[in-house]
Amino acid sequence: MSSTAPGSGRDTARDTARDTIVAIATASGPGAVGIVRVSGTAAQTLAHALFRSSHPEFSGLKPRRLHHGSLVDASGRILDEGLVAFMPGPGSFTGEDTAEFFCHGGPAVLRAVLEELLALGARLANPGEFTLRAFLSGKLDLTQAEAVAEAIAAPTRAALHLAQMKLSGALSRRIATLREALEGLRARLCLAVDFPEEDVECLPLPVLRQEALAAGEDVARLLAGVERARAWREGVLAVLAGRVNAGKSSLLNSLVGRRRALVSATPGTTRDYLEEQLDLSGLLVRLVDTAGLRGPEVGVEAVDPVEAVDPVEREGQDLSRAFMGRAEAVLYVLDAAAPLHFVDRAALAGLAPGRTLVVLNKSDLPGSRECGGEAEDAARALGLAFVRVSAKTGEGLEELCARLREILLGACAEPDPDEVAPNARQASVLRQAREELVALADDAEAGLPYDILGVRLEAACRLLSELTGEIAPDEVLNTIFSKFCLGK
Repeated sequence: MSSTAPGSGRDTARDTARDTIVAIATASGPGAVGIVRVSGTAAQTLAHALFRSSHPEFSGLKPRRLHHGSLVDASGRILDEGLVAFMPGPGSFTGEDTAEFFCHGGPAVLRAVLEELLALGARLANPGEFTLRAFLSGKLDLTQAEAVAEAIAAPTRAALHLAQMKLSGALSRRIATLREALEGLRARLCLAVDFPEEDVECLPLPVLRQEALAAGEDVARLLAGVERARAWREGVLAVLAGRVNAGKSSLLNSLVGRRRALVSATPGTTRDYLEEQLDLSGLLVRLVDTAGLRGPEVGVEAVDPVEAVDPVEREGQDLSRAFMGRAEAVLYVLDAAAPLHFVDRAALAGLAPGRTLVVLNKSDLPGSRECGGEAEDAARALGLAFVRVSAKTGEGLEELCARLREILLGACAEPDPDEVAPNARQASVLRQAREELVALADDAEAGLPYDILGVRLEAACRLLSELTGEIAPDEVLNTIFSKFCLGK
């Protein structure tokens, strides 16, 4: 997708909705097909000005049909051969008249078409402005609009499913149900405020407290999905650790399928960390290759003068240990063709069995059976799982990935197929709403007057309205949509 840009060119979210906007809607760089999208009152006029049909009986653009022909500039020069579709509002994505031009996907072609449409009077769209218009015209609520960006950015199929759940309106429905209950409670509370001298109490304070607490628990259940979904959206951290020259960088290259890390027979080649993403059957893994360990830095008192560490490498090893401490999984790589080193023994003793997989690399080399057997015995004695692999031949890599995924799923359970997971903005608003509901319950228990309790309840209702965009200040909309890509 085209890179995002600040929304500084936008006056307010609603003011610019009167313009006819245009943008390239496909990713930058060469491709088989590229799309230029136009939305606004002049979309049909612009399409007719740019398009020349190849059909001799062409009588105008018919809604929701692809028309073949040429795209020409004001002088009649052909810019490209392609297709055009016209979707009249409100039956379009934006709710406005929309035209889309399907061209060859070369950057020069798309720029030429874009520039011609700008010359004809369209304005270059702001990031996310097409989805903003869909929101303003009532085609989407704010949670669904945000889900569009989440679907585009989804790194795995599981993350895509979480976005599609919200795009389908699942989160909106949960919030609507919660709001309906709170608005009913609010109506009863208003009745108690307006008729305080009635013999029959409309809303006893204990009942108000219980209902506020129940609503707060509903919000808490929504918030629980945030942390469960974090791993599937952002990825979980797995660290390749081990002594120098154990083959960590070679293993990283084999797992990601390309030469990402520099591999050398010289110990200490990796001095900083390298991070790559790995998709393990829908689970996004942030795989980090760290600097090799050696010498007394892992807690061993004996000093090996041959393995003296310079300050830069020492800093890299400190960073390696920091990664090992916070990772959801540690792949501790051993050279299976060499005797088990004292550095490895010390490091293995400090690792947690539940999140460690000992990787016996170089299992294709002579001597790996005998030396590897020693390493297996050491891992077994410490309760650590192990697997034999060869980064060079690919042997055991499939089993390694399966075992790694199993360890990571112990740290982050797979999301429920029907779960909805709020994003960071939505979670922040939900936390504020829950705080108001908990405070309302406390105030009710303290016996505060109904009119004061009503302020808390009104605040909770207002916050839920902000989630779906029923109350949406322009600065909130500008912040949300400025993070979208151009053309969406």
